[in-house]
Amino acid sequence: MMGPFEDRTALVTGAGRGIGRAVAVELARAGARTVLMARSQDELAESARLVRAAGGEALVVQGDLSRPDRISDLLGGARDDLGDVDVLVNNAGVVWPLGPSAAVDAAEWAAAIDVNLVSAATLTFALLPGMLSRKWGRIVNVSSGVAERPTSMIGANAYATAKAALEAHTVNLAAEVAGSGVTVNAFRPGRVDTAMQTWIRERDPEEIGAALHEQFTDYHRAGLISPEESARSLVSRLPGDATGQTWKASDPV
Repeated sequence: MMGPFEDRTALVTGAGRGIGRAVAVELARAGARTVLMARSQDELAESARLVRAAGGEALVVQGDLSRPDRISDLLGGARDDLGDVDVLVNNAGVVWPLGPSAAVDAAEWAAAIDVNLVSAATLTFALLPGMLSRKWGRIVNVSSGVAERPTSMIGANAYATAKAALEAHTVNLAAEVAGSGVTVNAFRPGRVDTAMQTWIRERDPEEIGAALHEQFTDYHRAGLISPEESARSLVSRLPGDATGQTWKASDPV
């Protein structure tokens, strides 16, 4: 039985681990040829192994999305192997810098915005013309519940700012390309058991703020969902024609 993404190519950023890896594997199960983009070669190699074990084809593109100005070079270097990208999942993200904003380095804040927001938009703008010319494409920007409740993560100003802006970008772009065959949606993955969650719990409470540290420790105690569960929620929605929406992993499909 053919999957919904048979003969489609999907590019997933932050695919070296966690949600990105799980999304790539799920897309492979749905028939997609999968392009894995992340920084760590070792993590990418493991993700590629899992994609192939799921019956998919994997292409690895190693690159650092903290430099959006180099994204065209990343894509250009792999253009012959990439072919046409039909599905883009902008998943790469960072939660740093954490702590009181008065103590945050402005350059580090801007670098986080580059990873969480600018790189997603840059990749989208690079791949969008091809999707529009083929009259079919699926773009998903992985967001966070903090976009709806910016006060829920005091001490994570860059992260909250970027995710809120990412959702505004999503809805605006979806309206722009409505009726073209290209859909643009945001996805809030829920509280997922990822390295990001672990990293926050391992920070010094005095460095990031005791309330933020306690908050994420409580999330862990209460129970986190798996990356695979979150990924299934995302991928199951992708074949449809809905656009300009914010999907939540917790919502019924």
